Amino acid sequence: VTYTLWLDDRGGIKSDVTVARIEDQLFQVGCNGPVDLVFLNKEAAKQMQEDPTKWCTIRDITSGTCCIGLWGPKVREIISKVSQDDFSSTAKGLRYFRTKRAYIAGIPVTIMRLSYVGELGWEIYTTADRGQALWDALWEAGQEQGIIAAGRTAFNALRLEKGYRSWGSDMNTEHDPYEAGVGFAVKAGKLGYYGQAALEGRSVETAKKRLRCLVVDDGSSVVLGREPVFVGGKPSGYVTSAAFAYTIGKPIAYAWLPSSVNEEDKVEIEYFGKRIEATVTAEPLFDPSMSRLRG
Repeated sequence: VTYTLWLDDRGGIKSDVTVARIEDQLFQVGCNGPVDLVFLNKEAAKQMQEDPTKWCTIRDITSGTCCIGLWGPKVREIISKVSQDDFSSTAKGLRYFRTKRAYIAGIPVTIMRLSYVGELGWEIYTTADRGQALWDALWEAGQEQGIIAAGRTAFNALRLEKGYRSWGSDMNTEHDPYEAGVGFAVKAGKLGYYGQAALEGRSVETAKKRLRCLVVDDGSSVVLGREPVFVGGKPSGYVTSAAFAYTIGKPIAYAWLPSSVNEEDKVEIEYFGKRIEATVTAEPLFDPSMSRLRG
């Protein structure tokens, strides 16, 4: 599985996607919506027109697909109750950012070792008609381990603790990969991709603005997003995403700020007319060694 970016000619981020090789010539693309599908179809048609030997077929499987995220320190105990497949981190199992087909409670699934919440686990895909049966099997298997059904708010808080960006909220075509903190997804030396010329010579060091992690100092004020951020008393950026981070026990936020702002600097977020102090903090806040995620 590969995490990658779709850029425009200016180097702006049009989308971020995952591309999983299911078979030698079969790939599953996880994208951000219908606009991405239009772009993919357009590029495929262009490629085939330029070279008919490089043909491909694109099929939108969204409506017929169900995905369940099973994440946490006890997931291997849970899945072992309903599957005979190997989900260890060995070569025969399922290592980080790998995918394979398997069976869970007799249900055929495509399982990917991905986690948008920063914990060990998988994205488990099956057909929509088998989704409820898959859910019921995992739910029953996880009762002893204290499995919970977590919603979008928990999902958002966990991904922010891990520093994972959300396209459309944290970054878009106004931002390049180095500004947004996803420069690792641009392969050095690669040629011929959209935005290549625009990104020549750019880096984190040359960026004029950056997406930064903030911890709210008072420990209780959870902002909503899009609030202005003041540096040295001057409006200098804005919040993109925010949540209460239960792992560290404080509210956190991500905000676009000038690159001159450093870690440990103090800033202020204007929230309903009140200035709230926050500290620019190194990221990720959770599991910086990646030991839990790769375990």
